[in-house]
Amino acid sequence: MIACHLVEVRATGRKGGAKVGSKLDMSKVVIVIPARYGSTRLPGKPLLSLAGKTMIQRVFERAKQAKTAGRVIVATDDERIVKAVESFGGEARITRTEHRTGTERIAEVAAHTDGEVFVNVQGDEPLLDPAAVDTAVNSLLEEPAAAIATVAVLIRTPGDIMDPNVVKTVLDFEDNALYFSRAPLPWVRDSAAKTHARHLKHLGLYVFQRDALLEFPTLPQGELERIEQLEQLRWLENGWKIRVAEVEHDAVSVDVPEDIAKVESLLGKT
Repeated sequence: MIACHLVEVRATGRKGGAKVGSKLDMSKVVIVIPARYGSTRLPGKPLLSLAGKTMIQRVFERAKQAKTAGRVIVATDDERIVKAVESFGGEARITRTEHRTGTERIAEVAAHTDGEVFVNVQGDEPLLDPAAVDTAVNSLLEEPAAAIATVAVLIRTPGDIMDPNVVKTVLDFEDNALYFSRAPLPWVRDSAAKTHARHLKHLGLYVFQRDALLEFPTLPQGELERIEQLEQLRWLENGWKIRVAEVEHDAVSVDVPEDIAKVESLLGKT
């Protein structure tokens, strides 16, 4: 049975969230896991076996452990994934194949689902930290004007700063994202001065107020999003704020065949 926790939230303006003084029932928090079958590097990735369970089952089970999770839904474009999810007692929805991003796929689910807050959990992170979901949800609810929240982790491996596959972010004084980039952020110009800089890795976990999520597919794609190939830049280019909460644990995703053995080894330690 879902535990119902009431959280008071206040918001103002078009890019805000719930109405002033409303209360959010945690059963209205819906986690959606986008899971496409046709991955370029790993076709059928959601159905890969990881230590005896499919990847989508492992992600689903981790998401269910979040204290703020009221409901978990897999959003997919393939009946094989639907059958796999239903086989372990999960809920899945078929969505259109032409979506350009996972956020657009989640927006389709949100348009037909009762909920006030929707969480985008990546379908290729079988080691998802449930606490990161709770941190992101609470970050959204704690800020009156927030419509979108995400998470980041401190980069501790120097090589990641220059790695274009590691997305970096920088924040303002109120923990809103100033920018996201595949390039080093910030760039330390005077290295001889031994300037200390905190570099944050952005993790692909998002929390949306329902109205903001439904508006996303209507927003024009900007030049920065096209250049960097980062969908979160569409929000910034269209004037929205993204609240960023820092978490302790990095995400581990399965992107290429070599990642499978690494993740299975880590699963054996949990």
